[in-house]
Amino acid sequence: MKIFALLACFTAILLAASCDTKKRVAEDEPEVKYVLSEDRGKAEHIVLMVWDGMRPDLVSEENTPNLWALAQRGVFFANHHPAFPSTTEVNGTTLASGLYPAHSGIIGNREFRPAIDPAKGVATEELEVVRKGDDLTHGKHIAGATVAETVQQAGFRTAVAGTKAVAILQDRAEVRKSRAARESVAVFAGKSVPSAAAGGLIKATGEFPKSVKVPNTAQDRWTTGVLTGELWKSGVPKYSVLWMSDPDFSQHAYSPGAPEALAALRSADEMLGTVVATLTAKGALEMTDIFVVSDHGFSTISASADVAKLLTHAGLRAHWKFTAPPKKGDILLVNTGATLLMYVTGHDAAVTGKLVRTLQAAPSTGVIFSREKIEGTFPLSAARVDSPDAPDVIVAPRWNAEKNKFGVPGTLTQDSAKMIGIGMHGSLSPFDQTNTLIAAGPDLRPGWRNELPSGNIDVAPTVLWLMGIRPPAKLDGRVLFEAIRGRESEGAKAEENRMEAATDLGDVRWTQYLRTATFEGVTYFLEGNGEQAAK
Repeated sequence: MKIFALLACFTAILLAASCDTKKRVAEDEPEVKYVLSEDRGKAEHIVLMVWDGMRPDLVSEENTPNLWALAQRGVFFANHHPAFPSTTEVNGTTLASGLYPAHSGIIGNREFRPAIDPAKGVATEELEVVRKGDDLTHGKHIAGATVAETVQQAGFRTAVAGTKAVAILQDRAEVRKSRAARESVAVFAGKSVPSAAAGGLIKATGEFPKSVKVPNTAQDRWTTGVLTGELWKSGVPKYSVLWMSDPDFSQHAYSPGAPEALAALRSADEMLGTVVATLTAKGALEMTDIFVVSDHGFSTISASADVAKLLTHAGLRAHWKFTAPPKKGDILLVNTGATLLMYVTGHDAAVTGKLVRTLQAAPSTGVIFSREKIEGTFPLSAARVDSPDAPDVIVAPRWNAEKNKFGVPGTLTQDSAKMIGIGMHGSLSPFDQTNTLIAAGPDLRPGWRNELPSGNIDVAPTVLWLMGIRPPAKLDGRVLFEAIRGRESEGAKAEENRMEAATDLGDVRWTQYLRTATFEGVTYFLEGNGEQAAK
């Protein structure tokens, strides 16, 4: 009897374990298969390749033969724009989420998040910051779902590989709850999520090269090899992202158009050639839509400004780092590319007003955005940067259309005398606010130039539509139907707008402007600048 009782007990335990296993599988992997939208593209795969800092006016048959060829058989977006500020982490998030910075929550490469670091700005793509950001917001370091997350939720595998840490913003989860997510890997600067995947990748591919060089071919080649090798070993996933460090690294070290920067273009183009060759070898090229995009444009630094010194001379307490607990009215400066974020402790209105007037009188100032209404500024919402963690004041630098010594137009003022003559971005100049998008594949119109305004904000909704996958919430961008075969919208026109703000500063008058274009409800930021003029 005891034996039968033991057997019955053992059977009950097995049944309970079996039920528990089924329960876990049911929670992780719904039995109902995701139904793709019937209104979608024909491609079976989407590859998004990011050339960090690529200016569209540097695309040529000589500089970038593979990218040039892709444009000839697909679509060249002639009026494409990044989100503002035109920096990497801001636009990395925009490309990943299809949201304006105000809605994604990421408005700078660096931001002041006192709950993470009470003394200084933090890098929004740094792994420790990402983890703390998610902990503090219940998983909302990026407020919306990314494309990779959405594709995985639909049951499809994704692959992300980036030479730079920004790639983690595409797919950052360490704990993978679904089968598709567990089969998906994101690689960033030689690391990975999930972290356990890195060992196998390094064993198969070798160590990530430690040093950055100009051009940064070795690191970019390693990253490309990981994607096209190990991450595509079992087949090309539904969605892949490949993020290059060049030409950004090389243009920062030299300037746009410099021989070293042109070599970086050819290096990035080599990686595109590897992607196309791998897709061809796998028999997948004719079933793949390829998008090559940049996160922002680029300029050359022609003048410097010491903003902290300027504010100190005006009697304000400005800091790049708090070395003691800040007092009401203390100002923390955070650099995000060429644009400055300014946080006023306690949001002191008198201090903020004096700060703005000091900036309006400075020759380095381009456009000022403010949290509160202040004469001669635009509200943060005008640039879609009014996130919950936004600063009191955002200042874009002054720029002009002068050419650098290599004949490439576009210069700006930067807060560092040591950087004159090298490349920078983040301003509201048309050279920073115009970037590259070229796309080709079975769903894209062949040999076509799109003159309608488009932006990085549109990439996520477009690739999701092509895959037939519905976003979990409304996105800020639009589907680029005018570039899709059979969806042509000939004759469509965009509306251009110009905002102005001005104020008197004694003997001079401060004026600033912001030009935007709107099409199908989406706003694109074209350029903005400011000046002082005698009354």
